[in-house]
Amino acid sequence: MRAFTTRGLSLLCAGAALLAGGLAIGQRDVVGLGVLVFAVPLLSLAALAGSPRRLAHSRTLQPERVTAGNDARVLIQVHNASPKRAVAGVLAEDTLPNLPHDAPRFDVGYLRPGATRDLSYRVRPPVRGGYPIGPLRLTIDDPLGCVRMRRTLGTHVPLLVTPPVVALPRMWPMGGAADSGESSSRFVTGVGEDDQVPRAYRHGDDLRRVHWRSTARVGKLMVRREEHRLGDHSAVLLDMRQGAHAGDGEDSSLETAVSAAASIGLHLIGRSQDVRLLTDEREVPGGRRETVLDALALTPASPAVRLGRGVDLVAGSPVAGTGLCVAILGALTDGDLAALARLGSAHSHRRVAVLCAAAAWPSPATLDTASDALARTGWLVYRIDTVEDLLDQGAPVHEGAGHAWGGAGR
Repeated sequence: MRAFTTRGLSLLCAGAALLAGGLAIGQRDVVGLGVLVFAVPLLSLAALAGSPRRLAHSRTLQPERVTAGNDARVLIQVHNASPKRAVAGVLAEDTLPNLPHDAPRFDVGYLRPGATRDLSYRVRPPVRGGYPIGPLRLTIDDPLGCVRMRRTLGTHVPLLVTPPVVALPRMWPMGGAADSGESSSRFVTGVGEDDQVPRAYRHGDDLRRVHWRSTARVGKLMVRREEHRLGDHSAVLLDMRQGAHAGDGEDSSLETAVSAAASIGLHLIGRSQDVRLLTDEREVPGGRRETVLDALALTPASPAVRLGRGVDLVAGSPVAGTGLCVAILGALTDGDLAALARLGSAHSHRRVAVLCAAAAWPSPATLDTASDALARTGWLVYRIDTVEDLLDQGAPVHEGAGHAWGGAGR
């Protein structure tokens, strides 16, 4: 009975009434009319019987991972698997449970036996995270509007949305031990051309690094290995405490902090450093660009109140060579500032604090006080409203005590 629409139920009731009335008064014409009216929705039901089971679909995302604020295309194919029977009146509606988009609807219409209909639409997730795309809901109506059948096809496909990042300049942050050339790192390279160990050419390699002697010997393009440093270790602390941040969605200070951590982490990895990315509760998987972005895309906000746990994790992480100790922070309490001050005993130099100005600071004066306190304990302090503020070479507002950081302070 659930398959009948309001029109179909009305015709069933009207047909039954005419049939009963005609039999009661002995009018054969009324009985015949009642049988006809009663049979119309039943015939429609018989015509649609099995139609939903004859439909199949496939789904593809292009790409399967996208940066927040960028488009991803969803490609859907609806297929009539029956080799003999057509399906008509097909409406398709996709499901987007966690996206601020209206559910896309398509009038598929008539599908011949074995026919396939291609559907596509775009989604633009505003914030990082994992978004289920699907499943597909199909509605099949008969031409008279008496019967409506529904079916849900398949399950969802995950769309991974990574935080937006900015490419930091090679010398970020300006000046200081991080790029003064004074490093305990050692370089690994060949002594002469014959001593270098070449590797196979990869797309994007500089052709000036082609090792022609090995290329001639092996028979395929070989390039010299790049110099790389040993002993460069950095630690990045990301404050994910929900209560330390303010705002919602893409404009929240939490999302700004995540984007800043991703940008800084990728910047340090690009400098061939071993980077440990930590939150106020745990370590985030890292090591490669894709791993860092994927992990940060799915890292949830923390219910923690204090930052001490994350500071302890950073204190136990090595910072060596040209490495940095970086903290991306929301609103700080006196206890948080004391914990960050104690971190100086573990990492006596190369410390950078990035304060989110739009976080849950009680007042602008509190932000100024925290900035001053961090600077007195040796931190180079940046204030950012958006992740693009990291590109400002003059962004540091305080130079940590005892450090020769370059760049103009504000």
